[in-house]
Formats: sequence, structure tokens, C-alpha cells
Amino acid sequence: MKILFVAAEAVPLAKVGGMGDVVGALPQFLRKMGHDVRVFMPYYGFLSDKLDIPEEPVWLGSAMFQEFAVYETFLPGTDVPLYLFGHPVFDPRRIYYGEDEDWRFTFFANGASEFAWNYEDWKPEILHCHDWHTGMIPVWMQETPEIKTIFTIHNLAYQGPWRWRLDQMTWCPWYMQGHNTMAAAVQSADLVSTVSPTYAKQIQTSAYGENLDGLMSFISGKLWGILNGVDVERYNPETDRYIVENFNAETLDQRAANKSALQEELGLEMNEGRFLMGMVTRLVEQKGIDLLLQILDRFMAYTDAQFVLLGTGDHYYESQMWHMAARYPGRMSVQILHNDGLARRIYAGCDVFLMPSRFEPCGITQMMAMRYGCIPIVRRTGGLVDTVKHHDPLNQDGWGYCFDRYEPLDFFTCMVRTWESFRYPQYWREMQKRAMSLDFSWDKSAQEYVRMYKQVLGLSQTDLLPEEKRALGLPVDEPETSTVSAS
Repeated sequence: MKILFVAAEAVPLAKVGGMGDVVGALPQFLRKMGHDVRVFMPYYGFLSDKLDIPEEPVWLGSAMFQEFAVYETFLPGTDVPLYLFGHPVFDPRRIYYGEDEDWRFTFFANGASEFAWNYEDWKPEILHCHDWHTGMIPVWMQETPEIKTIFTIHNLAYQGPWRWRLDQMTWCPWYMQGHNTMAAAVQSADLVSTVSPTYAKQIQTSAYGENLDGLMSFISGKLWGILNGVDVERYNPETDRYIVENFNAETLDQRAANKSALQEELGLEMNEGRFLMGMVTRLVEQKGIDLLLQILDRFMAYTDAQFVLLGTGDHYYESQMWHMAARYPGRMSVQILHNDGLARRIYAGCDVFLMPSRFEPCGITQMMAMRYGCIPIVRRTGGLVDTVKHHDPLNQDGWGYCFDRYEPLDFFTCMVRTWESFRYPQYWREMQKRAMSLDFSWDKSAQEYVRMYKQVLGLSQTDLLPEEKRALGLPVDEPETSTVSAS
């Protein structure tokens, strides 16, 4: 199958949220399974710092009365062909934000459609579009029924420009339905997917549907929920070069060196017995930062815990966290920046990882944290339901701590329970082992995506082909050979 991923982000080149992890990792696994998968993304001004890009484009096009160029290279360290959409509007060294965001990504989607229609050297069978930035592509591709479209919702809260604004910027066909880009995309795409089974159900309710719950229920017959995976080779505590001491589930004693190193790096009191909490997140309301601000001060006063935060976001949340850190020198560290190496050291050095999300389509950081033996504290929502099982001390089952209601007291109570459990090292160690033994690789998810691609192309939904099984390391049933005797 020939599949073109169209997205605003792709790890390791451009990442703000989980979309970047998906677009950077999933194509690699699909190519191993024998499929011709390529990626189309904007040529941001900072990309030339990260990879070699040919000076000559492979294709020139025009859209929305603008000329653009497409350059071909590869995702770093992979065999995944990468097409970069070049235009001065993407020259600034940023991914999102700015007054021109609606225009620049609508232009990007238009350029991707023109490329799919007119680039003669390679024609996709499927355009896999990600979030509102590519939402107009399924609308336009209705003109070309031989090219199928799949639209993946990574975060329903961001729905793109309204219809009246789209009419000002670009071509909106007479058959287009929907009051904004997201609504138009889900109605026009051949199939729609979300990044976890629970989130696929939740967006059909008023609590999580972002005013599109009726529409999501209406298109539920073509709605898939496929859990994201983690690049287990890239994020591997046994081989990670960004952490001080490598370890695995059987050598957890070596993990303590990472905790000490993290405390030293961030200016915290170096004490292995301290309850060290971590967060790697965007500082936005979705991530439950308002809950954290209501209870963290009290929890820090009540316990001897330490806290580490890494991320950027709303200036209000940034300043509030900075002010709180100033009240707890040697116990709190707030790092307002993006730093993948530090994120890994937080996973490897912290005892617990906080994700009190208001909603969470999938969440990848909790899976990374568990892979590094860091116990998650999460709210039961979206993909957090699908990945974290509440600890049952009686039966020694589960690998995290969960709370239900989006209330400060519930979050506080869950944190206190976790802090008390930490005081029993033997049981804590067993919980870490259970968390680290979970399989969050892309193998299972890739199989589900292949089934979805086959459905949209009308192919047989039989088991995986032998070459697909071999790529995933699955057993292959060889055909039986019979001996026919001649009489």
C-alpha cells in the first residue's frame, strides 16, 4: 500500500505534542511491514539545522495564488522518504502560533492536495491526515475517489478556522459540510480515527465532544480508536545515552543513580529517600495544571516530597509554577523549556509521574515514564484509562494510581496514597517491574492501522500477510507440503 502521512509535526524534527511521536514512529513500522509510507510536512525555518536538505526541489506547485516548492529527503536515521513543503510563511523558527496560523496551515493542506494530485513520480493510494491542520484535504479529495483519506484526531479541542474564514482564504466546494475545519474533515474522510479506544467513545459525549459530540456519534460507524505506541528502541532505559546509569526491570538497583544525578542536576537536595515527583507536559488547562496549582503547595508542606516540572505553555501557568518553586528551594525545580534529554532523565530518575489531565486523547509520556520505572498518577480519562491500571495492594496488581473526578481533593488524596505506598520499598519495586513489563510498542498499533488501511481500500480483512508478520517478529505459519507418490 502507498500511504502519505500529512502532518504539522514529526519526531525528531518537529514536536509539540503526541502527534509528532506518531508521525515520526508509525511510518517506520509500516515500512518494515512492506508498505510504501512517506511523510509530508512543512519546511520550518529550523529544519536545516537538523538534517541535510537538497537545494533543488523535486516539485514546484501553486495553491491559493502562491508558489511553493517541495523538497525530498528522509526522516533522520530511517528509510522513510520525507517531503518538505517550502514557502516563506514557514521560514520562522516556530511550529504553531502567530496571527497567520489559520492561513499558513490551510495553505499547507492545499499544497499537499496539489502534490498528491499532480506529482507524477509517486502517487499515494491513501492520504493519512492528522488534526485540523490537514482537515481540508479530505474535503478536496472527494474530487478524486481513487485516493482514499483517513483523518486522525489527536486533540478534538483544536478545530481550526471557521467556515466563513475558510471561504475567505481558499476554495470550499459546494458539497462541503461542517462549520469549521475539523467538522468538515470528519464528515468528508473515508475513515476517522482517534489515538485511543476510550477517547473514541468519550468524544461522542457532551463532556468531551467539544460541541461536536452529536457529529461524532453520527459518524461513529467509520470511527476507529487505536492506541498510540512508543518507540521502544529510542526510549529504552537499557541503552539510553541521555541517562547516567542504564538499567532494566531486573537491575532496578542501578536506577537510584539516575535519581541522585537528577537531583544534583536540578539543584534539589540529594536524598534517595525523598519522594520525587515529575511532570513533562505542556502548561495548558487540558493537562490539569489548575488542579496542580490548587493542591501542590499543600502537599509539599505536608510531606518532604520533591517536585520537577519540564515544559512550556500559558504564561500564567509558567509564572505560577515559578513563584511556587521559589518557596521551596532545594525541593522544587521548574524548567520552562523543551529538552528531550532532560525529559528522559526525569522518567528515569523520578519516583512518580503526574498526569492529572482534564482530558487526554492518548498520552504518550505516561507510557514512556512506565517504561523507565516511573509510577504514574493519572486521572481516569481517554488513553490514560487504556494504559494505566490502578494499584491493588491486596492482590498485588496494577501499576499506577488513578482518580476519577476532576477535583482537587481527589487528586490530593491520590497523591497521598501514592506517597504512603512509596514507604514500602519491596512492594514499590514489584509495581515498578509490572509497569516496565508492559508492551507499549508500535507492533500492536501498526497491525490495527494496517487493518484500517485495508478496509478503506476495500482489501480483504484476513490475517496479516507473511511479510507483515515477519517484520513484527510474529510466527509465520508455513504452508504444509505434501508428498504425492507415483503409482
